[in-house]
Amino acid sequence: MNYERLEIPDLVLCEPKIHEDNRGFVFEAFKKESFNNFLGFEVNFCQDNISYSKYGVIRGLHTNTLNYAQSKLVSVLQGRILDVAVDFRVGSPNFGKFICVELDSMENKQLFIPRGFLHGFSVLSQDAIVNIKIDRYFASSESIGVRFDDKDLAINWNLRNKDIILGEGDKNLKSFKELKSPFTYKDNLY
Repeated sequence: MNYERLEIPDLVLCEPKIHEDNRGFVFEAFKKESFNNFLGFEVNFCQDNISYSKYGVIRGLHTNTLNYAQSKLVSVLQGRILDVAVDFRVGSPNFGKFICVELDSMENKQLFIPRGFLHGFSVLSQDAIVNIKIDRYFASSESIGVRFDDKDLAINWNLRNKDIILGEGDKNLKSFKELKSPFTYKDNLY
């Protein structure tokens, strides 16, 4: 597995070494020891969540409150998405900045998003199956989020407005300026 720090260095793109032959392919999707060695701290994933979504779906931008914050390792089992992570740590030199990465089931790259970030994705293929490994169990009452169309963030989700499909909860999220971040850059989130 090759690991690459992105423009916001806490975000890591993981690229597997794919071994192909006439039967198909195989690759290591996750190896705890090399992953944690690269990060320099330990992440203990405890749950995998899988979602199926149709073209045009946007899920996010979500995070949890401080005591329920989650690290995420996002991969695509089928299709193609635009994965988005927004630095939500007050005092961070990258606060309010975001990274967009296309992930698909052909290259099988993954995006690691540590605690303290908002996360969302849009589906760019006919449909997509997304796997998200998390390191803390989900607590629905602790979920918070920012509107996908926040004017200050101005994220291009690579979809036409008429094609966008939102869940009811995502329609009522706050703006980036309205939502007080529970995280600071100096928090020890691990």
